Amino acid sequence: MDGQLSWRAEANQLYLSGELERETLLGLWAQRESVMKQIDTIDVSALERVDSSGLALLVHLRQISLQQGKTPQFSGITDKLHSLIALYNLQHIIVSRV
Repeated sequence: MDGQLSWRAEANQLYLSGELERETLLGLWAQRESVMKQIDTIDVSALERVDSSGLALLVHLRQISLQQGKTPQFSGITDKLHSLIALYNLQHIIVSRV
């Protein structure tokens, strides 16, 4: 696979773009604690592909935020990602920002 994942944090929002899958998530995984320090919203609108490993990382990022006393929300959930979330019955965990 030649897909890539990129991310940037601005203010209290984390922007993810590219492909969030097993082959691309190691960089974010290695920096997850520092990346999530001030984050309360994760924007996934620019993700082109998410596999089950990527979904697991989203759940983990949420958990890190909860441990820091925040209730993170997700913005820009696509129909494909919503289907994956529903397949794993994670609608109560990966909550979309209204």
